[in-house]
Amino acid sequence: MRRREFIALGAGAAALPVAASAQQPKVITIGVLVHSAPGWQRFWQMFPAALSERGYVEGRNIRFEFRSDDGDLSRLPQLAAGVVGLKVDVIVTWFTPSATAAKQATREIPIVCALCGDMIGTGLAESLAQPGGNVTGSTGLTAETSAKIVELIHELIPATHRIVALVNAPDPFSKSFLKEMQLAGETTAIAPIMIQNPDELDTVFSAMVRERPDAIVAQPSLPTKRVAELALGHRIPAVCAFHEFAYEGGLMAYSSVEADMYRHAAELVDKILAGAKPADLPVEQPTRFELIINLRTAKALGLALPQSLLLRASEVIE
Repeated sequence: MRRREFIALGAGAAALPVAASAQQPKVITIGVLVHSAPGWQRFWQMFPAALSERGYVEGRNIRFEFRSDDGDLSRLPQLAAGVVGLKVDVIVTWFTPSATAAKQATREIPIVCALCGDMIGTGLAESLAQPGGNVTGSTGLTAETSAKIVELIHELIPATHRIVALVNAPDPFSKSFLKEMQLAGETTAIAPIMIQNPDELDTVFSAMVRERPDAIVAQPSLPTKRVAELALGHRIPAVCAFHEFAYEGGLMAYSSVEADMYRHAAELVDKILAGAKPADLPVEQPTRFELIINLRTAKALGLALPQSLLLRASEVIE
């Protein structure tokens, strides 16, 4: 071997360890799919923060492929297919329609529901303890939640006989939502109104003048701000199982503590990236709840809130 070739080979060999040591660690890619219902911004603030507590920092060892349907549920299947095509490591979904679209798009990529409705009733999981398949996560709205909402309405308005359930028909969770409301209202008439399109809300509320309900319970995936505005304009007490509703002008919101759900989602992502299978990771049910009351709305409706209810509230908006 010529001396010049030997020197070149030696220099190249010496460079190998340096090149190897300069290799960057693998950057994990998380697909994020959300239904753009009110409150998704809170999820998008809190979930990445929960991941960072576990050492996943955007721009260093993780990156996000974020997709939103901008309030149009019909866009979710195409968005989910696009995320799957990117071959992400995990898909994290917010709200049931997003999780359903993701599951229909892939049976292989792990899916974590950061906040979903009835995961068994909607077919996302086989059971809470053993989800099976490629989906696990947190279920934030249960039959117990619906029962508590009906109980709170009765505490506020003891003479309640008829409650309207505003159901977001295109949402896969709508059947479970209505079933849970009807089970919760065993002694109260639960009148369902199926909303096919948000544009129907104005007409629906105008029609309520003829047969006025004592209260309204809105499914969280509806445009809740518009529901709150219309309910106040027609002087009908309205409640929703979603934190944001009370801030939008709704009378009350009773829901699971969101931060708990998002921390658990981050924990599940961490376990999956370490090798765990979604099929073996139990679905989390909420253990902590918060009641938020909008006192301004109560006064506008002419309702005197019981002191016992105010004392139990996590927050009172004055």
